[in-house]
Amino acid sequence: METRHAIGEAMGILMERHRLDADDAFNMLRRISQHHNIKPRDVAQRVRAEAAGPT
Repeated sequence: METRHAIGEAMGILMERHRLDADDAFNMLRRISQHHNIKPRDVAQRVRAEAAGPT
């Protein structure tokens, strides 16, 4: 359940930053995941961390 929430939040961040719809935001996460050979949840966590800024 946490993974789904993280991906949804990351999609929202991408939608706002890049003016994407939900399908395009998910496809962006998927392409990044495939290109870098990392799990989509890890991509989502990185997007969320970058949006949060330095702590």
